[in-house]
Amino acid sequence: MQIRQPIRNIQDFLLSTYFADGLRITIGVLLPSLILAQFGMLKYGMTLSLGALCVSVVDTPGPMVHRRNAMLVTTVLIFVFSILTGLTNKNHYFIGFLLAVSSFVLSMFYIYGVRAAAVGTATLLIIVLSIDDIRPWQDVLMHALMVLAGSLWYTGLSYFVYRIRPYRLVQQSLSDSILEVAEFLREKAKFYHQNNNYDKTYADLLQLQVSVHEKQDAVRELLFKTREIIRDSTPEGRFLLLVFVDMVDLFEQVMSTYYNYQQLHDQFDKSGILSDYEMTIKRISYALDDIAFALKSGGKPTVSKRLLIEIERLKVKINELERNNTNQEYSTIGIIALKNIEVNIENILSRVKTIFSYFKIRNSKDIRQAEVDTEKFITRQKFDFKLFTENLTYSSSTFRHSLRVTVVMLLGFVVSQLLNFSHSYWILLTILVISKPGFSLTKQRNYQRLIGTTVGAFIGMGVLTFIDDKHVLFGILLICMIGCYSFQRKNYVVSVLFMTPYILILFDFLGMGSLALARERIYDTFIGSGIALLASYSLFPTWEREKLKEAMTDILKANKAYFEQISFLYFEKNYNRTEYKLARKEVYVSTANLASLFQRMFSEPKSKQLFIKDVHQFTALSHLLSSYIATLSLYNKEHDFIFENFDSLKPMYNNTIYLLDASIENLIQGKSTIENVPLIRLNDNGILIKSGEDLVPEQFDLIQKVAYDIYKLSVKIKI
Repeated sequence: MQIRQPIRNIQDFLLSTYFADGLRITIGVLLPSLILAQFGMLKYGMTLSLGALCVSVVDTPGPMVHRRNAMLVTTVLIFVFSILTGLTNKNHYFIGFLLAVSSFVLSMFYIYGVRAAAVGTATLLIIVLSIDDIRPWQDVLMHALMVLAGSLWYTGLSYFVYRIRPYRLVQQSLSDSILEVAEFLREKAKFYHQNNNYDKTYADLLQLQVSVHEKQDAVRELLFKTREIIRDSTPEGRFLLLVFVDMVDLFEQVMSTYYNYQQLHDQFDKSGILSDYEMTIKRISYALDDIAFALKSGGKPTVSKRLLIEIERLKVKINELERNNTNQEYSTIGIIALKNIEVNIENILSRVKTIFSYFKIRNSKDIRQAEVDTEKFITRQKFDFKLFTENLTYSSSTFRHSLRVTVVMLLGFVVSQLLNFSHSYWILLTILVISKPGFSLTKQRNYQRLIGTTVGAFIGMGVLTFIDDKHVLFGILLICMIGCYSFQRKNYVVSVLFMTPYILILFDFLGMGSLALARERIYDTFIGSGIALLASYSLFPTWEREKLKEAMTDILKANKAYFEQISFLYFEKNYNRTEYKLARKEVYVSTANLASLFQRMFSEPKSKQLFIKDVHQFTALSHLLSSYIATLSLYNKEHDFIFENFDSLKPMYNNTIYLLDASIENLIQGKSTIENVPLIRLNDNGILIKSGEDLVPEQFDLIQKVAYDIYKLSVKIKI
């Protein structure tokens, strides 16, 4: 059994976007201070570094034009607010008023998306860090100009790094998305493991599906909004687009392989063939790992001979089972299911081989163009003031979040002034980074911050107690900075764990370090965390159940549109490829939204978890429906079947559409009675299925049955 080596894991990380971000931010923040310190101007260097740090908050992966614009907007805002804060912080009432208004307006930026929200956070960061920094107005202006210079320096650095290797971020993001698909495939392989916990595997699959969608959506944004790739002017751009399009198709194939695994185990555990399926699927996932690594490292992966041998061995074993099944030990349907799974595995492998082949012509001008209408797959965020005013209502979760942030920031300011700690802004910083629009996200970030700060403070104290050499301390500072910025998107606990020693060592270099400083940081973190968590529970709270109805109806609408597009393959004999892919994308988006929302509900108080079992069942059935519809798509494209009388399936198709429409209506209107909706049976249409030979009618029937189960469930959930 192949095990991914720790060395490969380290290489993967060092070549990832996370490490690249950490390195870029560390250089951008540290270099001004290092250079100016050589000339005895460390104070100015620290101010430049502050500007760079604030702008780095918005420099997250995405199209360069978006990153550049966000950094420039942030540069202007932190310059203006640095002046405003510096001129008002002498008076507690003035600065309190500025903090309250800024907290509300800047927190409302969430309505414009994650990057806009980061712009608001970066601006609040400069306000918080400048609150206790009282100086004459001439120095305030000089300080603001230095912050401006630092932010422009970082923006220039980020743009320069991008121009050197414009495709690097796409390569890294695409690689990360492929690694998630490989992980999804490995998790799916567990269904073939003896005595598997199906519920746990299914729950893990749902979480991984959320991750796959997030990663693929990030790649889609990068690919389709990067001008060099859209213009299709280089072989590398065409290569990356081809790999991405094939990976999305491959993920659909992986999604479609859903069977009654318990029945398969009951029949075939004695034969041992299911463990061969598990191993083969895992080997395909390792092949995807190799593709992901080659994308980042620039290598050329090769298909493992052991994988090809494994597939051939699997085919031989299936034939032996069928040949030796003279006493009908195994049902014909069971044998057919094994064959179908094997065919699907071969089709997945075929697509993997195709992706491998792209690497051989990666730099060739002859590499073909991917057929995709990029414009239809991207969403444009409008930054109009009307959207802002429309959300100035209590029904808006962003409005309530902004009110909550305003109150807790003011409360934190009052507490910090009363306690009169030497670094009281740490309380406000903690509140700022912990406060999220929903209770569950705030609670999660709270625990992460507390654990990371406490452990990091003890590590920092240990380092300062036992190490005196400034060169060694600087080396540790450098490692902690890179670790902090590398893990801030990947693992927040680890990021904070690196951040606390980095801050303590930094203060030690400035002549302000002591063990008391570490204790104060822990106290401030606990105070800020407590204020933020209590407020998220009791002050204008936002619970996940409020979004449940919309998420559930969205997934039903998406599955309905997906089913309609795939049915055109059978009833119309043709289909619009772009419309089909758009429908498929919407299914992935809505599934990820519902699954992540459901997971967040678990971290909320029990009293807020309404219909939790029914919602879990609904999520499972929706996933099953998507899998069955995807399977129907693959039957048309990649499987041989005998059935041709598709018109006789239209009543079953129409009934499925009716059931999905009725389910949507039940959820919206809150109906509580089930109407007598008969299922259209295969025999009712004069269709006779012999031993599962004709796959298509059976699949239409399975989809109808799941739609009926969803329909029955839709009347039980009152949201």
